[in-house]
Amino acid sequence: RRRGGRRRRRGEAAEDEGAEQQTDDEHADRAEDEPEAAQESADEADDEDDERESGASGSSSSRRRRRRRRRSGDAVAEGENGSDDPERTVVKVREPRKKEEREPGTGFDEVQSIKGSTRMEAKKQRRREGREQGRRRVPIITEAEFLARREAVERVMVVRQSGERTQIGVLEDNVLVEHYVNKEQATSYVGNVYLGKVQNVLPSMEAAFVDIGKGRNAVLYAGEVNFEALGMAHGPRRIETALKSGQSVLVQVTKDPIGHKGARLTSQVSLPGRYLVYVPEGSMTGISRKLPDTERARLKTILKKIVPEDAGVIVRTAAEGASEDELRRDVERLQQQWEDIQKKAKSTGSSNAPTLLYGEPDMTVRVVRDIFNEDFSKVIVSGDDAWETIHGYVSHVAPDLTDRLSRWTSEVDIFATYRIDEQLMKALDRKVYLPSGGSLVIDKTEAMVVVDVNTGKFTGQGGNLEETVTKNNLEAAEEIVRQLRLRDLGGIVVVDFIDMVLESNRDLVLRRLLECLGRDRTKHQVAEVTSLGLVQMTRKRVGQGLLESFSETCVHCNGRGVIVHMEQPASAGGGGGGKRSKKRRGGGQDHDHGHEHDQAQEHTEAETEAEVAAEVAAPVALPEPEFVPDEELYSSAAEAEAAVARGRGRRRATRKASAPAGAPKTSAAP
Repeated sequence: RRRGGRRRRRGEAAEDEGAEQQTDDEHADRAEDEPEAAQESADEADDEDDERESGASGSSSSRRRRRRRRRSGDAVAEGENGSDDPERTVVKVREPRKKEEREPGTGFDEVQSIKGSTRMEAKKQRRREGREQGRRRVPIITEAEFLARREAVERVMVVRQSGERTQIGVLEDNVLVEHYVNKEQATSYVGNVYLGKVQNVLPSMEAAFVDIGKGRNAVLYAGEVNFEALGMAHGPRRIETALKSGQSVLVQVTKDPIGHKGARLTSQVSLPGRYLVYVPEGSMTGISRKLPDTERARLKTILKKIVPEDAGVIVRTAAEGASEDELRRDVERLQQQWEDIQKKAKSTGSSNAPTLLYGEPDMTVRVVRDIFNEDFSKVIVSGDDAWETIHGYVSHVAPDLTDRLSRWTSEVDIFATYRIDEQLMKALDRKVYLPSGGSLVIDKTEAMVVVDVNTGKFTGQGGNLEETVTKNNLEAAEEIVRQLRLRDLGGIVVVDFIDMVLESNRDLVLRRLLECLGRDRTKHQVAEVTSLGLVQMTRKRVGQGLLESFSETCVHCNGRGVIVHMEQPASAGGGGGGKRSKKRRGGGQDHDHGHEHDQAQEHTEAETEAEVAAEVAAPVALPEPEFVPDEELYSSAAEAEAAVARGRGRRRATRKASAPAGAPKTSAAP
């Protein structure tokens, strides 16, 4: 650009071109070099040499400027050279990255944040990833498939009441698949509605801790806050703006306290009924996808007539075949229940918080309400109170199912008759044996549940290894689903099936797993098969599992299973083998030698003191030893030699047994 400008000036001054151009360049250089006199003096000397060598004044000046820019590295100098450039000439120099940005902990290495709620963004991201992976919802089945599933398995519910404890077992083809227990120390809070009091709000965690009167504070996450009810439907959804410390809030428990975690709350209340779940401030209507397509269409038509505009409903599987009057009565009863809750909340006020506004019924009624439907062939009840409760509830809400109730009058324990106690004992064990000889090992950790599949004694009946492994995995898939339901395991579940070579066999095992999970009414999702062949899935965790209901944490190991000893127990005979102790000491030989040297010095000092004390003491005459004849007499010289030989053999055997190297060998008795 500057070369073009100089050409124009050379065209204008045609006379004495070389001398005049040199003069102009020298004046411009002096104007630029005033703040940098010391450095530019060296540049001028170099430039004069370049001029003599080149003989061209224009090329020497351009070389001089380029050299100056390289040495100074200042981008501002180019902006100061506006006199050399013509009008409307724009000079842009890219600024180099600063060194501070390239250092770790600054610039691009800083932690990034997102706008809005992190939990909301995570929910959107999970949905987006599900759509990208082609993950679809459970397909709606036809009526023929629905009836085939029902007729395939015979379901029986067994209820036993003994004292304050009530146990309910669900059998499928005489195999225990679900178990529910109710006792005083394990009361469930799920479904209860409280008027809680906010203790503190953590914006960085997007959560608030709420006191519901149960000792430990419960947690309310930002994704569970009903912003519409708080009048923040169109504003920013930040939990710190919606809730303040000391504020009273209407919440419902969705998950019981587990371990060191408090109860999980939501402000989007839902009231369960016999045929449907009533969502007071919702607008969506859903129908169970386990119902056939014809039944879904019939229920959808009825719901348009009976559901109010300011509420939503979720239809249960038990609504199959329910009439319009039965559904309307259920909706009206739940609507009245919600109005009673609101009245209690207004009359209580924030000063009396926390307060229980609505409590879920007894576990027996809750299980019968949620589970008992047309799929069960019969319900057998043992216990007077349990029979009155169940018979009264079923007669009121589902009179058509009353004939399926039967009372157990025998003196024999009902759980022993159906072998439920025996199956419960096996379910409390860590290892599960498969009928064919294989086994499962189920371990529950803080992060996830891990299931390992082993072939065990199962060697197959002909065929090759691939066929044997696939048969074992198919049998394990069915048993894994049963164990998840029976033990009530939730969270992240990782299953390590035995490796299969063929892709078709892997798909067959995964299909069998999904098939069996279709009977599980708890929300679940099979994510994917990892590159290591592990099957990842999630299962909703609501309450404590089977093991926690029948056990307590060990006071000695605190539930870890091992007791740690920091000090190594000293063994008799100087600490055992010498080689093993040297290996155990490893690199700390100098320290050990120093320690032994200190002990040796202490021992020497002790001996010296004892010798001094013995010298000072008066001499004591020792008694003469009495001669005692040997009682072991031999009748002949041959017998004496045989006895000596036996003594040598005994000493040799003792020497072999006490040898430090090698495994000990058993010597023959003399």
